Amino acid sequence: MRAIAALLDSRDGLTALRRSLPRGAAPIVACRSIAGLQRALEGRLVETIVLGANLARQPELTVLQVRYPHIPVVIFGLIRSEDAEWLLAWQRLNLAAVAVQGVDDPMLGELVVRQSMSARRAVALGDAPRLLRLSEPLQRRAWELLVGTMGRPPRISVLAKQLGLSREHLSRQFGAGGAPNLKRVADLLTVHAALSLLANPGYSVNTVAALLDFATPSHLRLVVRRITGVGLDEARALGEREVLGRFVRLSARSRH
Repeated sequence: MRAIAALLDSRDGLTALRRSLPRGAAPIVACRSIAGLQRALEGRLVETIVLGANLARQPELTVLQVRYPHIPVVIFGLIRSEDAEWLLAWQRLNLAAVAVQGVDDPMLGELVVRQSMSARRAVALGDAPRLLRLSEPLQRRAWELLVGTMGRPPRISVLAKQLGLSREHLSRQFGAGGAPNLKRVADLLTVHAALSLLANPGYSVNTVAALLDFATPSHLRLVVRRITGVGLDEARALGEREVLGRFVRLSARSRH
């Protein structure tokens, strides 16, 4: 299950985050220590880490960035003019954003969601509907629901229910006009999620397989090969556009 992991300086900061999150956002997992944050990262699909400004001044932040460089970190807390050097240091660490407690409270939730893994995936795959020939309104709506879910996409039956359609009708209409079938597109997004997670040295293949609800790491490896045409180790070196390109080429061959 996806979550926003929060390790903040005060209860007031956590309250501000809870109040400002938009409807439908991932739930918050409130952590009390770096160790607790580590457990959240290992047991949940973390969309964004929200870290208190005081805690972000500790050496543990650098360790976190080394182990999980591709998980967005938003710093939130009391920041004063004399903290300019810290702001520069955080910028060098390529953190997602910095918000000031007492000033940015109303927009904090929107900022956290905008910087999330799901939001970044939607941007990274922005050209996918055109390449996958998803031109009809139903195809685009189904794609938005699929790509907006971090990790493994919802089952086709769940997606059909969200769209008010039967499973059979959705599957038939989604694959119209030369588009790949819905199951393969869902697997593409699962593979994209897996490779994004594995870009973080803190994640092993076993952990990623468990986070994405695969019965075994071998099953994950099988799906990666089916979607990209190469093994998991080789796929980890592919860029996002190359993964999509390989999928498009393999889908085109399967139609001939």
